[in-house]
Amino acid sequence: MTDKLERRYGDLIVDRDRNRLICVCEDHSLAGEAKNSIVTINLNTGRMQDLAAGSDFYSSPRLSPDGEYLAWLSWNHPDMPWDSTHLWLAQLDAEGMVLEPKLIAGGTAESICEPKWGDDGTLYFSSDRTNWWNLYRRKPDGQVEILQQTSAEFAYPHWIFGLSTYAVVGEYIICAYSADGCWHLGKIDLKTKQFSEIKTRYTNISDLQGSDDFVVFIGGSPTETSAVIKLDLNTFREQILRRTGEVQIDPGYLSLPEAIAFPSSEGLTAHAWYYAPENKDYIAMPGELPPLIVNSHGGPTAAAAVELNLRIQYWTSRGFGYLDVNYGGSIGYGRQYRQRLDGKWGIVDVDDCINAAKYLVERKSVDGDRLVITGSSAGGYTTLAALTFRDTFKAGASYYGVSDLEILAKDTHKFESRYLDRLVGKYPEDRAIYQERSPIYFIEQLDCPVIFFQGLKDQVVPPNQAEMMFEAIKKKGLPVAYIAFEQEAHGFRIAENIKKALDSEFYFYSRIFGFEPADRLEQIEIINL
Repeated sequence: MTDKLERRYGDLIVDRDRNRLICVCEDHSLAGEAKNSIVTINLNTGRMQDLAAGSDFYSSPRLSPDGEYLAWLSWNHPDMPWDSTHLWLAQLDAEGMVLEPKLIAGGTAESICEPKWGDDGTLYFSSDRTNWWNLYRRKPDGQVEILQQTSAEFAYPHWIFGLSTYAVVGEYIICAYSADGCWHLGKIDLKTKQFSEIKTRYTNISDLQGSDDFVVFIGGSPTETSAVIKLDLNTFREQILRRTGEVQIDPGYLSLPEAIAFPSSEGLTAHAWYYAPENKDYIAMPGELPPLIVNSHGGPTAAAAVELNLRIQYWTSRGFGYLDVNYGGSIGYGRQYRQRLDGKWGIVDVDDCINAAKYLVERKSVDGDRLVITGSSAGGYTTLAALTFRDTFKAGASYYGVSDLEILAKDTHKFESRYLDRLVGKYPEDRAIYQERSPIYFIEQLDCPVIFFQGLKDQVVPPNQAEMMFEAIKKKGLPVAYIAFEQEAHGFRIAENIKKALDSEFYFYSRIFGFEPADRLEQIEIINL
């Protein structure tokens, strides 16, 4: 919500005993950068008071069950919350105000996520101090211990408020965790610290909440649309409460993901999910290998989700292989893997996308002469960088992708305003690096067809980023297309526009690679073809 003074509130909790809200406040009423704090708002009078202030960012205010203590997270520029956070704990006085805050965990090389209280006053949280976001607890006597040390992630980067990957349920923690890029469900006995996996068919699990006898979460699998799932903790019987859609796909048209690990730059191994073409009505000509679409996900601190994705199935049912790359910088493989992108955005991600494609070419899974790369937002930047600075791909599609890093550094919101400090360099001190990695300055090196998709209401990556690239490629004489959607912002939401974008991309490839689609597709204008 927003008031007349441009104060914005989020991550709200209710302090029932004091009849107030506790939440994060971002104050835009002052000159310069917005001020963030944790505040209390009296529900009778509306009076607001600061509980914690002075850091650049705050999140996750959590009140102890007895109402005597408050825990919260803070961090400062130029760090993002998956780089460095601090977990604070403070006793509250008789008026509910913070006394002396104590630093419980976190620091310059440690990310803390999701502080939560147990009924007995134990404070739980995730920390990546061992390279992996594992679960810890701070007992009422102040002792901190790890609950389960393993090579798996029990948290997700805090892009937004309210993320929840675990729940304290009686004498157990029920938790979602990512191992090798795939999500699972587990249980930790809080008395013995014994860990066991809860077998489910779900490979993407999020938003887990718990009660005494059950947990609910959003679960997705490679064969089903995602759904809200209720899991009975006594019988472990699953109940589907609501699906995102009732789409039923004949298995004969369904491509299932294959986890691949491949060698990449600097002798390191990177990861991806490969979907082979699958359509029971068609068989490839003898000796013919399929074209390949390589997807570079957004974020870039994110990951390829392992669940039914109809966009992917659109391509695999039409004879394309599809490679969803978890390049260095992706989550799910530990802190060190995330940090591969530090100072190397536009290099490591591009290398990994190229080496993933080459891996499939070398094992004769796809056609090396029909390699395509696509991506949206940050993934669109990786796409444009790969097309501009390398010559592996024969065509590409950029969805609201970044072509000028300098513009991105100068014009963005507070949360991401220093994000590029770590990924690229400080701005403006390292302006030369920003320009060296911006495709817009090196159009002469780009030598293949590209199609651009852009929402005209996009304020994260403004339309001029795509339009500048389109005009420059057009002048160069390369085949190029530009599809703009007047009502779309950053990320397409309108169904007909999403369909038009997919069909237009397919039509573009059909003309570039010279094949006749089985679909009846609306023709689009392709300049210089």
